[in-house]
Amino acid sequence: MNLTSAQLAMRTAIQKVATGPEYSKNLSQDEAYAAMEYVLSEGSDPVQTAVFFIALRMKRETDDENKGVLKAIIDKSKIVTAAVDEVVDIGDPYDGHSRGLPMASFLPAVLAECGVAAICHGLESIGPKYGVTHRKVLRAAGVDVDLTVEQAAARLADSKAGWAYIDQSQYSPDLYNLSGVRARMIKRQVLTTVEVLVGPIRGKKQTHLLTGYVHKAYPPIYAELARFAGFDSAMIVRGVEGGVIPSLQQAAKLYSYKNKGAEIETQLDPTALGIQQETRAVPIPKDLTGVEAADDIANPVDPNQAAARAAEFGLAALKGEAGPARDSLVYSASIVLHHLGRYPSQQAAADAVRQVLDSGKVLTRLKA
Repeated sequence: MNLTSAQLAMRTAIQKVATGPEYSKNLSQDEAYAAMEYVLSEGSDPVQTAVFFIALRMKRETDDENKGVLKAIIDKSKIVTAAVDEVVDIGDPYDGHSRGLPMASFLPAVLAECGVAAICHGLESIGPKYGVTHRKVLRAAGVDVDLTVEQAAARLADSKAGWAYIDQSQYSPDLYNLSGVRARMIKRQVLTTVEVLVGPIRGKKQTHLLTGYVHKAYPPIYAELARFAGFDSAMIVRGVEGGVIPSLQQAAKLYSYKNKGAEIETQLDPTALGIQQETRAVPIPKDLTGVEAADDIANPVDPNQAAARAAEFGLAALKGEAGPARDSLVYSASIVLHHLGRYPSQQAAADAVRQVLDSGKVLTRLKA
């Protein structure tokens, strides 16, 4: 049969990575790029796509393979430079949260009120978790979640806004169109790792990444990919459920780099910031309706109901109401502001964030 160059690239990649534990071979960055380019093309075979991703996962992806997949996605995405010097890109897990109510959806608006343009991004729902996502929370809070990339970039330059949410369907529709095959694959694969690093909106001078992890192997992987993707600095937090907000009740680790240099490890302690909570994150209210879970992967709580409650708690925190929601925003925003050198210590940054939240100005900015 006559194969196109793209079909041949995928065929070759599968032959190398899907030959069992003893004989599978790693792909070069160029080979992984060519295979992913085929995956993102119109008419790509979903069976071959699934085999490719699962085979990579079974043998464990290499840095070159991660980079090749990420570069193919970036090259097929719409990347816009906003009319601001710096942008903080908040890369929370796209499959959302299921064991607590996420507050990071409100973090960009908090940072904007502190003088730092910020974005978050995601999509409606994706596996393996199918949890509460930024899109669900912000929509429940009355925010427009269907901005084009250009509209989102314009919001960053608007002094009344300074922040935006951008959906994957807008900045990378070819990647978004893989949602169906990803659902059928069930398990986590390379896209779960790299999609938070696309960086759809960049700053004129610098772009900074804030992302999270759970497993200790991931900080060097994320740092290497962040440098590769062009992020000038990065903050990689051991966060609750792999998110960007650390536990409110115990110490955590932060891996960071500046000016694309080597990453350094820092200990984070919520009590040093005056945070005293008995829960890791904002707990899911017990009155939420449960859903019948088919297995231990499925989300046991209705994510739309949970998103509505997350919006409720988040909006209350933006009015200065004390509690784990407010502490979550204080903690995460202080990490960013100290990293960027806006304050001499994380404690000073946390105090400034509390004043901003108590002023009620973030709520006005959220609705701008």
